[in-house]
Amino acid sequence: MTQISEYYRSMGISREVLEYGESVLLGLRDRFDVIDETAEVNQMKVLGAMQKNRVSAEHFAPGSGYGYSDAGRDALEGVYADTFHTEAALVRPQITCGTHALSLALSSCLRPGDEMVSISGKPYDTLEEVIGIRPSRGSLAEYGVTYREIGLTPEGDFDLDAIGSGISEKTKLVEIQRSRGYLTRPSLSVEKIGAAIRRVKETNPNVICMVDNCYGEFVERLEPSDVGADMVVGSLIKNPGGGLAVTGGYIAGTKECVENAACRLTAPGLGAEVGPSLGVSRSFFQGFFLAPCVTAAALKGAVFAANLYEGLGFKVTPSGSEPRTDIIQAVELGSREGLCLFCEGIQAGAPVDSYVRPEPWAMPGYDSEVIMAAGAFVQGASIELSADGPLREPYAAYFQGGLTFPHAKFGILMSLEKLWEKGMVKLP
Repeated sequence: MTQISEYYRSMGISREVLEYGESVLLGLRDRFDVIDETAEVNQMKVLGAMQKNRVSAEHFAPGSGYGYSDAGRDALEGVYADTFHTEAALVRPQITCGTHALSLALSSCLRPGDEMVSISGKPYDTLEEVIGIRPSRGSLAEYGVTYREIGLTPEGDFDLDAIGSGISEKTKLVEIQRSRGYLTRPSLSVEKIGAAIRRVKETNPNVICMVDNCYGEFVERLEPSDVGADMVVGSLIKNPGGGLAVTGGYIAGTKECVENAACRLTAPGLGAEVGPSLGVSRSFFQGFFLAPCVTAAALKGAVFAANLYEGLGFKVTPSGSEPRTDIIQAVELGSREGLCLFCEGIQAGAPVDSYVRPEPWAMPGYDSEVIMAAGAFVQGASIELSADGPLREPYAAYFQGGLTFPHAKFGILMSLEKLWEKGMVKLP
């Protein structure tokens, strides 16, 4: 430990902060063992899917032009479909981010006069303009799609009775957001998502159930597609990209839903047949292969952060002892200064741009200033060590990522160091 302590001190971590962090870690070994067991299960799923689809070196060759017969692209989509146990998948670098993937999934299935219902309460900020909750050019509302919300219970569970009475013949699609977004409500387990989907299907079996799976892939041993979701949607610069995907998103689900999405992404009549892999196939395959273990590292970082800050009296969501259903850890700092200092620490712990100080700004798609710390190899990759939060009450930092646990640990300690130096925390 002496040599490690010297490294930490040389990189700005005080003896007091390090000793407190080490005391927290002593109580987390059993939790970490469970995380590693889940990673092993998910690793076998991915490995089995790659072997089933006979992935070979030829699949790493770049596609160009129209992308007709892009073997690597097609094999990758087969791997995703088999891993998520769905009929089909669309995995493309042309899908730019998670919001784009969600917008694509929604707009491909909804038509004028259809109704969309969120049964997990308020959606993520950037979806508000996609839906038209906040007016925006090209929103679903502009195309005549109506929208309603069914909130979660005060305990953060699905309101199954309200779902049963709130789904009608007009309802075409139900949206479920697995992660918390910029809210302090709990993220949702696959088991709870399955119960909600069953209630929807009992009420109207024709309703499409779409799950925003961002930040949740490989956290549990099942995915929402294993419990009845017609579509699961996410970003490759989050969990499934394993830190290697440089862009991209995915939609996995029924054949009809995926074909609809493919036709909206490209053009009617072209669908999934066009769209070249553009030389990213190797990183997409390798990132997906690494994703279960990279996700496990991020989970360990989240558990460590929860216990570290909870022990100092901060409100954290989820708590240090709760089961994990996504990689995000919310820490309520209580003030603008506290939130900014937390993010400064995360930035200072990054391998890229560690010397810069993050500043709040009016990011597109958000209704308040947001501060983001992300010294990442891939811009905006939230599977890498990052933290962000809106400059509004309760001034919560949303911490996520870490390609390795030692890096996540260092970033968390650095965030505490910044707060301790300013006298905003007292160490035990």
